[in-house]
Amino acid sequence: MREKGNGNLKRASKVVAALLLILPLANAQQTRVFREGVNWTQEVAGSLAGAKILRVRVDVGSLKVQGGSQQEISYVIRNRSYSSSEERARREFDSYKISAYVRGDTAYITAEWEGSSPRKFAGDFIVNVPRSMELVKLETDGGSVSTNGVTGRVEAQSGGGSIHLDDIGGNINAETGGGSIDVGNVGAELSLHTGGGSIEIRSAKGKINAESGGGSVVLVSGLQGAVLETGGGSIQVRQCNGTVKVTTGGGSIDLGDIGGSAVIETGGGSIRLSSAKGPVRAETGGGSIELYGVPGARAETAAGGITAKFVAEGGNFSESSLETTAGDITIYLSTNLRMTIRASIELANGHGIHSDFPELHVTTEGGDYGPKTVTAEGSLNGGGPVLKVITQTGDISFRRSK
Repeated sequence: MREKGNGNLKRASKVVAALLLILPLANAQQTRVFREGVNWTQEVAGSLAGAKILRVRVDVGSLKVQGGSQQEISYVIRNRSYSSSEERARREFDSYKISAYVRGDTAYITAEWEGSSPRKFAGDFIVNVPRSMELVKLETDGGSVSTNGVTGRVEAQSGGGSIHLDDIGGNINAETGGGSIDVGNVGAELSLHTGGGSIEIRSAKGKINAESGGGSVVLVSGLQGAVLETGGGSIQVRQCNGTVKVTTGGGSIDLGDIGGSAVIETGGGSIRLSSAKGPVRAETGGGSIELYGVPGARAETAAGGITAKFVAEGGNFSESSLETTAGDITIYLSTNLRMTIRASIELANGHGIHSDFPELHVTTEGGDYGPKTVTAEGSLNGGGPVLKVITQTGDISFRRSK
């Protein structure tokens, strides 16, 4: 009998221990329901013991997580029902099951519908956490997500709401079905995706990978490389120290100072680059191209002018080509560049090649009763890598940089 009794006691102890691990901290939670304007509001406030990881998953509602100096996790949840009666509103609140508990080193806050959700219902989840959190993972089916003041990693996902992230020390992975993504100052790598909203990044110390289905993309400052892509919006980069690759289905591209090489592609918009320390490849289906302060470039447009200013980065100039179907090409060259130039206008009637460099020899063929071709060849400072310049119809000009 004693052995049987001990066995029952051990089993009961295990059950109690398991329940304690997952039981919501009801004693640290308070709930009240009150009328607020035309709707009913349920407010749930509580706290959880400190944990290294926070996971929040809700069916409905916006999520806001704020890091601070506190040691525990506290939360305030405000759900709003737009039902006309308190009784019906309370039924809706009861159907939206909220759980908050700690299991191991992870704190969980969840809100799930039991049965179908009402057509008019909203929620706001505000969570205060220790700044030293190692991971914050947030998921909502449709609301917005906001997180700031966390030294660890952040993973944020919304079915369609906006995402705001700031003062994050670890890697970031954020995804929304269609809302905008706004990132402030962050200290590690970024992976951002939105189905159609805009993306703005103010300052990132790590590598950046950002993609939008059609919205604009803006990067103010990046300390490492960036890959930016949008299905049709514009792209702007003010400064990035590493290699940059930007692609848009049809918007314009405006790049500032790039600390490495750059790959720039648009289906039809214009391209402008202030400077780059590495070679540049720029392509557009029909807009103009302006490249300033580059050590080498391969630029091509189907219908638009090209302006390029070449500089000798580290004393070197890399092999380059500039080509347009219809448009003028203007090249600015610093006097210390070593290069070999080969230029041609294939349908030159009414157009010509103009040069500030006597080393270039211009030749004209045909003209009176047929197409005229104008070519120019020559070597600067003894020659070097080839600069190839071609336009089917348009002027070509070689100018000394001031």
